[in-house]
Amino acid sequence: MKTLKTISTILIVAALLASCGGKKDKKGMQNGDETPLVQVQSVFAEAVDETSDYAATVEAFKTNNIMSSTGNRIKSILVDVGSRVSAGQTLVILDNVTTVNQESAVAGQRASVANQQAQVAGQSAQVEGQRAAVANQDAAVASQEAQLKTDEINLARQKKDLDRAKELVRIGGGTQQTVDQLQAAYDASLEALKARKRALQASKASLQASKASLDASHSSLQASRTSLGASNTSLGASQRQMQNVRENTRLTSPISGVVSARNYDAGDLPGGPILTIQQLNPLKVVVNVNEEEFPKIKNGMPVNVTFDVLPGESFVGTVHLIHPQIDQATRTFKVEVTIGNGGGKISTGMFARVSFNYGTANHIVVPDKAIVKMQGAGIRYVYVLEPNSTVRYVEVKLGKRLGDRYEILSGLSNGDQVVVAGQSRLTNGKKVKVQKK
Repeated sequence: MKTLKTISTILIVAALLASCGGKKDKKGMQNGDETPLVQVQSVFAEAVDETSDYAATVEAFKTNNIMSSTGNRIKSILVDVGSRVSAGQTLVILDNVTTVNQESAVAGQRASVANQQAQVAGQSAQVEGQRAAVANQDAAVASQEAQLKTDEINLARQKKDLDRAKELVRIGGGTQQTVDQLQAAYDASLEALKARKRALQASKASLQASKASLDASHSSLQASRTSLGASNTSLGASQRQMQNVRENTRLTSPISGVVSARNYDAGDLPGGPILTIQQLNPLKVVVNVNEEEFPKIKNGMPVNVTFDVLPGESFVGTVHLIHPQIDQATRTFKVEVTIGNGGGKISTGMFARVSFNYGTANHIVVPDKAIVKMQGAGIRYVYVLEPNSTVRYVEVKLGKRLGDRYEILSGLSNGDQVVVAGQSRLTNGKKVKVQKK
């Protein structure tokens, strides 16, 4: 009797299950279990804000490490971590023994250069005097040569007169006395001409010697000038070194900012940066931006920056620097954005959210429930209803998420009807039936 009751219970449960299954199949399929029932929605283009968001960390706009290149011992440090400093403010004073030694060496070089300058001036005056003397000798030689030519012409005339007088005596038309007088005058002029030639040769020899002396003096002057130039160069280098030593005796801040690190104390012999100064107004964030946005980023464009630690507040930053190189590994490029920090609310190391706004663009927008993700891949697609009541598989490129909708960058056209419910049993080209709303 107990066995019959158990069998009856099993049969009743089986009948109920069969009845429920039949009702479910009848509700899920409306056409002989062949045509899936779907819901569709028409999609259209609308104006979408073209923005991109990135995370970054706040950095100091500039960071300077204050250190000495001379290795002098620290006498005193005038600031501490957290101190606000101004550009040009003295921060560290070092021992000045090196400065005193350098100043003494420079003074000696200055004296040596002054002596050389006086020597060059004396040589220059001497060369100018020699040059004037050579010019005078040149003029004297030219005058002697001119007088010699005149004497030669006169001697030739005297020779003709003497020869004519001798001829007259020979033919009985002249006197011997005239011949003797002319002969005596000719002989005297000839001797005088010979003496003038000797004097001219002596003058020319003296002129050549003076020119040789002038050349030697000029060469010596050039050598002295070259030596003076070298001494001036050496003095300039020593003066620059002295200036560097002086600058490294009193270390100043090149920027206005805050002391973020102090690594030594008075009496230490520093081997690295003594202080670190950070410029905290403005600050900057360095953002790694996707390469497809490279043509859109412009220097000076405004950027919205928010911080998790400052809820409800936003700051307007400015694109300050665009790095021109794309990182091949990450396909990104660096953009530096500056942020004003007059209120001092922002600090280095803070987590920042940076939003670039490129205006608006007309793109198709679809409900998020229309998007299907391919298993095992990053591909997204939708099913588009065709006029013949079949569906077409369309791969889409997603843009921004807009609440419960997605911006579609490619794949759909204005007015397309996309499936928003019932995609589980769809395939490309599948016949469907649209559920009426």
